[in-house]
Amino acid sequence: MATYFDPKAWSPLRAVDLGMDLGKRLFDQTWVDQWASFTTAWIEPVTDFGVGTVTALMPDVLMTLLSEGILSQFGGQEVSATFLGHDLRATLHTLKARRRGAHFQTKTVLTELYWNQHRVEELTVIAHGVRLVPGVPTKVRAQQLDVTGVISLAALLEWLNTWQRDWELSPAADGLVLARHRRRRVRALVDADITDNVLTIAVRSAHWRGMRAPRRMTMLKPIPLSDLPSRARIISTQRVGEHVCFAADLPGLAGSFDLAQIRSAIVTGTTLIIF
Repeated sequence: MATYFDPKAWSPLRAVDLGMDLGKRLFDQTWVDQWASFTTAWIEPVTDFGVGTVTALMPDVLMTLLSEGILSQFGGQEVSATFLGHDLRATLHTLKARRRGAHFQTKTVLTELYWNQHRVEELTVIAHGVRLVPGVPTKVRAQQLDVTGVISLAALLEWLNTWQRDWELSPAADGLVLARHRRRRVRALVDADITDNVLTIAVRSAHWRGMRAPRRMTMLKPIPLSDLPSRARIISTQRVGEHVCFAADLPGLAGSFDLAQIRSAIVTGTTLIIF
């Protein structure tokens, strides 16, 4: 006998955010039973579902289950996850999902994010054109990701040091950057900016062996930030005190996840894995 998830118990198009009283529903036995029934039907849609309205609603229901379940378990808490092979941990504040035409749009807000040990103070990710494909594992695809965030100047410079080999960059007074050449004995106070994946460095003052350096020694060519993870593009940066606000985008991404593992993570609070 086919088992159907009751769509009246959920609002598939409802945005999910902190402040909703979802904890009680998460640990209610009915909720867990519906999780089990629904995930079985999602993984084996031909066996448990016929054609028609119920099948058409399945992605909406799953998006609601995932967003409400993850937020109710991890909202306001530090969450650990493996995303496309990278380890991250952060505090989850917002997770919203809504339908946009034939696909979904999701919004995620994280703070105190550590991505491969690099700290980001705040990160907002809006994924466009999100699709879920049933099966084992369940596949997820997004047409584009728009990313905005805040990172400390020190953390940004530490990250930039891994992408260019000539200069060692560190914070200096008045919001400037101290640049030390790794081979020449040149020290310079510079202002830096990233636009469209190009790091531009403007020299304010420079010295070589204690003397003012000749201009030819401080001619810094723009540094392209090529080969960023997942073909990311840094659109712009703006320094605000000791922090830098940035905007970036990523082209289409595809990943997959074990729905049973996600269910276990939601119920028990273990690590989320998307690979």
